[in-house]
Amino acid sequence: MLIPDVRIETERLILRPPLAEDFEAYAENMADVEASRFIGGQQPRELAWRGFLTLAGAWAIQGFAMFSIIEKETGRWIGRLGPWHPVGWPGTEVGWGLAREAWGKGYAYEGCVAAIDWTFEHLGWSNMIHSIDSDNAASLALAKRLGSTLQRKVGMPPPYQDRVAEIWGQTREQWQRRR
Repeated sequence: MLIPDVRIETERLILRPPLAEDFEAYAENMADVEASRFIGGQQPRELAWRGFLTLAGAWAIQGFAMFSIIEKETGRWIGRLGPWHPVGWPGTEVGWGLAREAWGKGYAYEGCVAAIDWTFEHLGWSNMIHSIDSDNAASLALAKRLGSTLQRKVGMPPPYQDRVAEIWGQTREQWQRRR
């Protein structure tokens, strides 16, 4: 099993599959109470390692997963975003989770536009969703900015079965009309 050699560049970002060198920043992000609040919650290093390997494993087995987001100017890992569809998930998702120092700079929007384009073009999905906690105002605003609309609320699969998410989304045709 090989991880595909994918590299997407935007004006300020590089999106690529995770590399071992990304783990320290990933673990720091998952240890940050506020940054990890809506992406599974604060995690000790050992649990963050398992989550990190899940991303790499999804790339190896499914041929896609969330990208590591690298800030071009500094070369720093600043988050993850992209396609996500584990078993039992409420749909084919393009999700995001950025390190707190990357918030408010437009990186999530810039990266999501590139990831959604790539996802529809390379994975052939007919639609995509964003599963968002109703208290996550920043992600709700980003979903709206991306042109997604509220579709429904759902209980999430294990291990998040105690959470309800708003499902925002759009079809490939809706996305392409906006582009």
